[in-house]
Amino acid sequence: MQEWKVENGMKINPGKSKEIRFTKVRFKNPLGYSIGYQKITGASSCKYLAIILRNDLNWVDQVNYTVQKAWKALLFVMRVLKKGNWNTKRLVYTSLVRPILEYGSVCWDPCREGQIKALDRVQKRAAQNSNRAKDSDWETLAQRRTMARLCAILKRILGNGLGKLYVAGCEGLTI
Repeated sequence: MQEWKVENGMKINPGKSKEIRFTKVRFKNPLGYSIGYQKITGASSCKYLAIILRNDLNWVDQVNYTVQKAWKALLFVMRVLKKGNWNTKRLVYTSLVRPILEYGSVCWDPCREGQIKALDRVQKRAAQNSNRAKDSDWETLAQRRTMARLCAILKRILGNGLGKLYVAGCEGLTI
């Protein structure tokens, strides 16, 4: 690591660095990375750009973190907009709460039923609060994650510098 750091002109703080190995293997030999004479500590998970990465490639921590953060935002919005009209409540949900539920979901899209339901509960409660009805006409978070994944794949396939692409669900997608 020291050689790579010097070669690339990087400044790395060993105290803020973590060693993490992504594998499904149960027995893991420690690799023992160090920078200079300071050893980098090992970890089973780390947060990178507000996405929690676990060494066993499970997204349960990320989903729980996202759901908890979204609930806090939704309950705050509901307290502030007790008497607001449904359109205002919907706009506030789509601009403040839903981005929390969708941030980085192209990477961590959950496949377990319990995780999907936990995310959907937040949106269901927001829909009930804004519509005063049990059912809503909002598209599900799973549908939105699927569209986001497809848009990301399309961006990757077509590459950069091709201008703007207009596809249903990917309006104004710059590739």
